[in-house]
Amino acid sequence: MSNIQPTGPTDLAALAAGIERTNELLTRVLAEVATTPSTHAAFVDAGYVYAAAGRLVSGTEDRRAFDLDAEGIIEAFIDKARMIFPDSRLLRVYWYDGARRRIHTQEQQRIAELPDVKVRLGNLNANNQQKGVDSLIRTDLESLARHRAISDAVLIGGDEDLVSAVEAAQGYGARVHLWGIEAAGGRNQAEPLLWEVDSQRTFDLEFCKPYVTRRAGVEYTDPAAAEGPVPTRDEVRFVGARVAAQWLAEHGREWVAELLPGHPYLPGTVDQELLTAAEAMLRHSLRGHADLRRVLRDGFWEHVQGQY
Repeated sequence: MSNIQPTGPTDLAALAAGIERTNELLTRVLAEVATTPSTHAAFVDAGYVYAAAGRLVSGTEDRRAFDLDAEGIIEAFIDKARMIFPDSRLLRVYWYDGARRRIHTQEQQRIAELPDVKVRLGNLNANNQQKGVDSLIRTDLESLARHRAISDAVLIGGDEDLVSAVEAAQGYGARVHLWGIEAAGGRNQAEPLLWEVDSQRTFDLEFCKPYVTRRAGVEYTDPAAAEGPVPTRDEVRFVGARVAAQWLAEHGREWVAELLPGHPYLPGTVDQELLTAAEAMLRHSLRGHADLRRVLRDGFWEHVQGQY
């Protein structure tokens, strides 16, 4: 005989009361979510800002030749974000720069003391090239997105290595907005980065001019200005293949073969070594020419793949 008894009026009332309590709880949760403000953060590659703003305003990327009002341009970025995200609150601005042995310079100390700004340092090698900055950006951007600490990320930079950081943040539901500084000729942001982000914005000369001041009494000759015309795409592609041939001879096929799974991207350190080697051969800086840097990588990969 079955022990199941028909539901009585008391049981139905208890069930209805339970459903009502659940509905009230869901209503409160949804109301809290609806009123919780969205949050944004800015991730600034200082090396990119110095190089791009310096070249645009004073004609050189060499930090010795100009002063950048970092506090002023950071505040300008914050104000612009307030306008674009009027219903969002700022978490903080992350300022990524390089320093010898990761020891803050006086300028970096002043920036670190600014409200709502956190300075994160990578290494600076003997050629004054930043090392480890891209990985810091990826770590912070991915972590904040994963923990739902931000809904929107403003990324100010141009390196192709940042593509993985963008993809990681988007995978957790954050929207990534790429901001850049106008390049006098060509682009100073990698095309794959432009393709991946949710929106783009470029700041022109009038925006940057108040924050860059050429240093008086500094005699500096811009290498790019003394080098003559910008190399052609064919010349850059040939140099990319030439560097690949040299590396194959120096490091062996096994070392180069380890790069193949990452095609069409190169690890950050390898990409910087390729750029440095190519600039030495071309006797011309490619720092302000993202399109030519991509052609350089294409030439490199074409030669490597042709050997396998």
